[in-house]
Amino acid sequence: MTTEMKFHVLTLFPHMVTGGLLTGVTGRAAEKKIISLNAVNIRDYTADKHGKVDDYPYGGGAGMLMQAQPVFDAWKSVTGGRNIRTIYVTPQGVPFTQKTARELSRERELVFLCGHYEGIDERVLEKVVTDSFSIGDYILTGGELPAMVMIDAIARLIPGVLGNQASPEEESFHNDLLEYPQYSRPEVWEGVPVPGVLLSGDHRKVEEWRLEQSEARTAARRPDLYGKYREKQQVIKMLSKEKRNNIHIMESLSSGKGEILYAKEDRLLVYDRASRLCMINARDLVSGEKLADMIPEETGLAVVSEEFLTEILQERGYRISSRCRQLLYTRKETLPVKYKDIRSVSMEYFPYICAHYHGEDAEWAEYVRERILAGDMYGAFAEGRPAGFIGIHSEGSLGMLFVEEAYRGRGIGASLEAFGVNRILEKGRTPFVYVEDRNELSLRLQEKLGFIQAKKTFFWLEKSACK
Repeated sequence: MTTEMKFHVLTLFPHMVTGGLLTGVTGRAAEKKIISLNAVNIRDYTADKHGKVDDYPYGGGAGMLMQAQPVFDAWKSVTGGRNIRTIYVTPQGVPFTQKTARELSRERELVFLCGHYEGIDERVLEKVVTDSFSIGDYILTGGELPAMVMIDAIARLIPGVLGNQASPEEESFHNDLLEYPQYSRPEVWEGVPVPGVLLSGDHRKVEEWRLEQSEARTAARRPDLYGKYREKQQVIKMLSKEKRNNIHIMESLSSGKGEILYAKEDRLLVYDRASRLCMINARDLVSGEKLADMIPEETGLAVVSEEFLTEILQERGYRISSRCRQLLYTRKETLPVKYKDIRSVSMEYFPYICAHYHGEDAEWAEYVRERILAGDMYGAFAEGRPAGFIGIHSEGSLGMLFVEEAYRGRGIGASLEAFGVNRILEKGRTPFVYVEDRNELSLRLQEKLGFIQAKKTFFWLEKSACK
């Protein structure tokens, strides 16, 4: 199993790449082996004895062109001919955005190809490149700086790279809003004081002020983003009329993870790209067929609450993996945690969790690793050893609850779940869980903790082996 995110950069200036990226946050991530950086000198693969990698372009024109052979051989040296996502850095590429960075952060290995001179022979680009990205409508002397920008943006989204895992979630461009203004000491500088609300100690008022500032700043500076944000808010308001049945979609949109692919009246398709999960609401077979046709090809999971949608999806290669009840915790106060030795777990406990959660399955093992690095796995400990665990799934639900048989009956399961609920509340989110339809013991636990049950039954479907 891959233990680190691998970045390969094919370049004429490897020291420029390593000098820029093996410092600061990305440098520390490399030291911790969360990421690795392999800067490959394309000149090392030229057949020319003088180290030449360029030549005049056929048809004439100004400047020189990088030749296909050294580029291809450099690419093959790191991929072995494997189908690894290969990014060509070029002004002709599609714009690189935060959404792109988040999508690419889900990969386990990436190759960046940096061009120079007038570009690269088209034949090798057609052979190896899967994506072409640009960081802006301007020309640079080479692709190294854009590649470094993209790698930095991608790396900081990988769990474990940033010390404070909340940081990538509360920043510019999160949930289609620009970041609110921030202030530090001194309290008054050049006669300008810090806004009084930030000194009030009232966290609710601080959060309200920050949201107002983000909305105003986005509307003024980025009306395109603000339009998307307003659309989400309108959909969330519509869904809130049946909050119990729609909390999973509302939370996905509120957290900035969900992307609206279609929304009209009671027909809705939302895609969580990080989880490769589609959430679908439809009123009848016709609208269900239409929405199913819009599901992204890379989707691995779907959750629906209408049986006719399960039939439509099964015709498209999905299978029902579970039939569940959805429950949500609507109170604002935290729950008491009676069992005290519960805390976040580190990668030290990765083998333990994997052994009790889907066993040796490599896909699930990678998922567990991601959840641990994201700071979303919590363990209960007894007599100096782990006794159980719980986690927050990538799409926002609470789950993965396990308690060893020898420690059951001590209230550890209820305490683990209460601990998880409190962590979600701290993030300003609404806790919700899925429970297998016939798991009466778990359903009673949820109700005891104060969860309320949705009226509908939910079906989880998967297209292939996925998280």
